[in-house]
Amino acid sequence: MKNSILIVDDQEINRVILAELFKEEYNVLQAENGEQALKIINSDNSIIAIMLDLIMPVMDGMSVLIELNRSGKIYHTPVFIITAADNMQLLSGAYSLGAVDVISKPFRMCFIKSRISNIIELYRHRDELVDVVNENVAKIAKLNDKMVEVLATLIEFRDCESGEHVKRIRVITMKLLTRICEMYPEYYLEKEAIDKIAKASILHDVGKIAIPDSILQKPGMLTPEEFEIMKIHTVKGCDILAEMPADIMDEEVYRYSYDICRHHHERWDGRGYPDGLKGDEIPIWAQAVAVADVFDALTSPRVYKAAFDYDTAISMINDGDCGLFNPKVLAAFNDVVADIIKLRQESI
Repeated sequence: MKNSILIVDDQEINRVILAELFKEEYNVLQAENGEQALKIINSDNSIIAIMLDLIMPVMDGMSVLIELNRSGKIYHTPVFIITAADNMQLLSGAYSLGAVDVISKPFRMCFIKSRISNIIELYRHRDELVDVVNENVAKIAKLNDKMVEVLATLIEFRDCESGEHVKRIRVITMKLLTRICEMYPEYYLEKEAIDKIAKASILHDVGKIAIPDSILQKPGMLTPEEFEIMKIHTVKGCDILAEMPADIMDEEVYRYSYDICRHHHERWDGRGYPDGLKGDEIPIWAQAVAVADVFDALTSPRVYKAAFDYDTAISMINDGDCGLFNPKVLAAFNDVVADIIKLRQESI
């Protein structure tokens, strides 16, 4: 299938002349005003260049350029201005809206085809280069994600866990935070941000690498002194993140990871650690991970306890047995906990 060129001019003779010039190489589409042109542009993805008259009835060329900017199509499809006018202000406005060249009337046929073909080829190579760059960026991002996952999983193995805990935390955080944002506009986050927070959540306990095995793997209750040492994993996690190379994770994931590491043991009434934050002083992403972490810890066997059943764990969280949580976060948790349990039973 041939690529298409769109010729937009209210003068039929101009359209015929230009169509004749390109008909062998391209499928030539025609419109006699801007309104017709936009209908064609929005319905045909094969258009690789547009030749656009500026002065037309119904809708002029400048209005078309404005709409192409709004839709983003101007960045992927070169637009050539067709004009007999020598109005520098008008042409300057067209260039500022993304037009790439001017085809002056009367036409100089020997130059037009070469100029347009060269720019079409330039756009094609640029798009190919963008695709290659995006593909490489995606590969690097995926590799970095895997490195972060491996680091988090190694911590879990040292904590006598299988590594599944961090995977479950990621899924639970995603589910819970999505519902929080749906229920409470004051906590709204874009989906991209929620994805990054879920990714950051797997590093919540990275600071445990600094905790002695005698405490981390102790089968019984910790003494007050041992618990004080355990509490420093929140701060140590931030120290570890601060030493990670900048290209391991993007800036937002780093910020979320830092907040989550430090604050996932803070509590709504200020009785958590390490900073004693209370209420919404605690970032909402850290609040979500805190509930996700407690729920998964309660319902999983650990060296120091057996797993609680789901109903008992839900009651403990709501009754404040694990510290007080934001009532809004709890409401969202109670709304999705059945889905979380189903996901856990099926796959996580």
